[in-house]
Amino acid sequence: MRLDKFLKVSRILKRRTVAQEACDSGKVDVNGKPAKPSHQLKVGDLVCVHFASGSLTFRVLQLKETTKKDEASQMYEIITTL
Repeated sequence: MRLDKFLKVSRILKRRTVAQEACDSGKVDVNGKPAKPSHQLKVGDLVCVHFASGSLTFRVLQLKETTKKDEASQMYEIITTL
């Protein structure tokens, strides 16, 4: 699954265009390397999203094309928040 789509479906970022802009500006790392919006995620990947107020690091647990709001948090496991 594409990185930008995962960020939107998992509700880490609100819209896919916001996820694409974050990736293009270097604010998203996958396994320690800057990633483009089209990066193909796999289960077990570590993703770090850098926000203005800190960062969020999480591990991908599931890849689903769509999900309900209550089940979105089951797609990832939070490692650290700063």
